[in-house]
Amino acid sequence: METLSILVDVQNIYYTTRQSYGRHFDYNAFWAKVTQNRHVVNAVAYATEPADEKQRQFQNILRAIGFKVKLKPYIQRADGSAKADWDVGITLDAMEFAAHSDILVLASGDGDFDLLVDRIKLKHSSAVEVYGVKALTASSLICSATKFVAIDTDLLLN
Repeated sequence: METLSILVDVQNIYYTTRQSYGRHFDYNAFWAKVTQNRHVVNAVAYATEPADEKQRQFQNILRAIGFKVKLKPYIQRADGSAKADWDVGITLDAMEFAAHSDILVLASGDGDFDLLVDRIKLKHSSAVEVYGVKALTASSLICSATKFVAIDTDLLLN
């Protein structure tokens, strides 16, 4: 059975599915799809520290599905912009997890991850499957992936 590590950029998935479809990502459907006939070694959802009870409940749902939830503070800058960037954390975990996984699944459309995907394939010979909203996923990331799976209605809540 193939070994699998799953990394989800929660903010990226939330905003891209909302922008493209006006709907939420179905983490249960995603889990069922990516784990079918595979052994999960690691599964991490990277999110922001909850600001309200609804976010806490959502993160508890992620945990119940099987994800470890890593949290980072949401930083509001003086100019009004905000940031809760997990790129470095995802990259560090991905490099570590790829050494112990046949397949790495990355749910994100962030083009910054194209170099990471290329490095994992080269250094660890792991396959990298990328899940993202096609219209909002960087073409460089799609090209780097061993397999790209477009998030569409089968992976969205009604």
